[in-house]
Amino acid sequence: MWWTPIPEDIVRDPAAFRVGRLTKAHGLKGAVKLELFTDDPDKRFVPGAEFSLQVPDTSPWHGRSLTLTELRWYNSHPVGFFEGVADRTAAESLAKAILWMTPPADEPAEPDAWYDHQLVGLKVLRDGVEVGTVALVDHFPAQDLLHVDTPSGTVLVPFVQAIVPSVDVEAGTLVVTPPIGLFEEIPEEQPAPAAAVTSDAETDPAPEGDDAR
Repeated sequence: MWWTPIPEDIVRDPAAFRVGRLTKAHGLKGAVKLELFTDDPDKRFVPGAEFSLQVPDTSPWHGRSLTLTELRWYNSHPVGFFEGVADRTAAESLAKAILWMTPPADEPAEPDAWYDHQLVGLKVLRDGVEVGTVALVDHFPAQDLLHVDTPSGTVLVPFVQAIVPSVDVEAGTLVVTPPIGLFEEIPEEQPAPAAAVTSDAETDPAPEGDDAR
């Protein structure tokens, strides 16, 4: 699994959040395809936007940031152009880099919208009982997934209204109403008890008349 630690400057900034991942080079002029982790790319990916990079320690980009010059769309796929990324070789060296940013201090909060750092660490409650803790948030095109650490292992919870109806960041809790089997094993149906087997002597009536000996 390709994984790198989160940079120290991001760890020290609780407001920082992931907005995307660079997937692979596009063309020969330094463009890089993007996987977006934001519902509002027109707001986050504007010319001049600066991103902190989550890359391996051995990467030439370790400890550096990227500044966007342009975001284009090709066949419904976002492609970014960045300062200092002038050719395909440079673009390929950024493959799998995760982009982080910090929102402006005066940015208004959106209702029913949370940053990853606000969700990680929340206690997960089911019927008022704590069943685990949010450890990670994964972003996918269809929906987001919460990685919930439980005593029996990690459970992946779809972050949708039907399953996560309530989030209370101030209280440090998140309520789930999961389908049966998400947080526990579904008990197997027990086979019906076998019918008692009886002998002919127990079921047939005793013969009468001359046959009785």
